[in-house]
Amino acid sequence: MKIAIGNDHAGPEYKNAIVTMLEAKGIQVKNYGTDTFDSVDYPDFGHLVANDVASGAVDFGIVICGSGNGINMSVNKHAKVRGALCWIKEIAVLARQHNDANIISIPARYTSINQAVEMVEAFLSTEFEGGRHATRVDKIACK
Repeated sequence: MKIAIGNDHAGPEYKNAIVTMLEAKGIQVKNYGTDTFDSVDYPDFGHLVANDVASGAVDFGIVICGSGNGINMSVNKHAKVRGALCWIKEIAVLARQHNDANIISIPARYTSINQAVEMVEAFLSTEFEGGRHATRVDKIACK
């Protein structure tokens, strides 16, 4: 499995913890995030992750900013991307099961690092259920 991750200045510690967990599982990580707390613009990092997901260069994406909203809005501008803002593990599971989300967006200022790692683990280990959900997912992208 190959994952792209991107974050702004609110998420370096979150990114580092998630990357450590992923690499311990043998997952390849493309790191587009900042490593400092100096102010940066979240779309710059979100678009890099979304490009990789949309092109198929990676299997999934992870994005992190303060509220999770801005970077999630940015990734969802890309065709073939279904970004989901998640704040608890159960939402991450449903985002995969029902929405076939391929990018998880994490609000660093409203979740703990442990919660974020747990959400990513749940997100990546959950399969899309298909069935009635596939019909709905097919209607998400603008035609």
